[in-house]
Amino acid sequence: MPIKPLPHNGDVHVPVHVAIIMDGNGRWASARGLPRTEGHRRGAESVRAVIKAASNAGVEYLTLFGFSSENWKRPSGEVMDLMGLLRLYLRKELAELHKQGVRFRVIGDRSRLAQDIQDLIETAEIRTRDNVGLHLVLALSYGGRAEIADTARALAEKVKRGEIEPSDIDEQMFTSSLETADIPDPDLLIRTSGEHRISNFLLWQSAYTEFVFTDTLWPDFRADEFEAALSVFRSRERRYGSVGV
Repeated sequence: MPIKPLPHNGDVHVPVHVAIIMDGNGRWASARGLPRTEGHRRGAESVRAVIKAASNAGVEYLTLFGFSSENWKRPSGEVMDLMGLLRLYLRKELAELHKQGVRFRVIGDRSRLAQDIQDLIETAEIRTRDNVGLHLVLALSYGGRAEIADTARALAEKVKRGEIEPSDIDEQMFTSSLETADIPDPDLLIRTSGEHRISNFLLWQSAYTEFVFTDTLWPDFRADEFEAALSVFRSRERRYGSVGV
């Protein structure tokens, strides 16, 4: 079922950072007797709608889980189709994102992506880096555990070289060493398709994130669903481990 907007507690605060696990493209297509790629194509329309909705709502950062490190295990044909859609999106949407003032960046192990896709990503990041609108972050070939392990390894190398002491490593240093060091932790994480898990997405960063789950499949997720999720977020009291008022 779709998210039902809730009356908020008087706080009209808009989340600074919203993260979304875009799930259900394949099931949307299967339910209609269509190839899975059609679900992914329809899902791209939801991406456009949500980017616009987030910008209109005043959200500053929007992170979309586009392709996980585990997704490489999918059938090679589906992976190739997904990469083809990614190429098309990067080529087709860049001008519009730039026109809207969106700043684009990618997190994840881009070394596993084809070189032409890496080049398209770099072009998009360079072209939009001075924009002052919505920060759009696309997680590609990304895994939260891998990010944490890579960060731990990098800090261990600094200890080995004598640049820092083990006692110097605290939560602040670890956070500042992550790929998302210059991105605030997500205030709200939305997952579509009825699954109630975060699937190795922003594990460190989501320690105090609010979660909203919806049965709506990603290709059917539009601005009204996004606004409903913001409404649910506003209805909650965020205590960060302290006592509520």
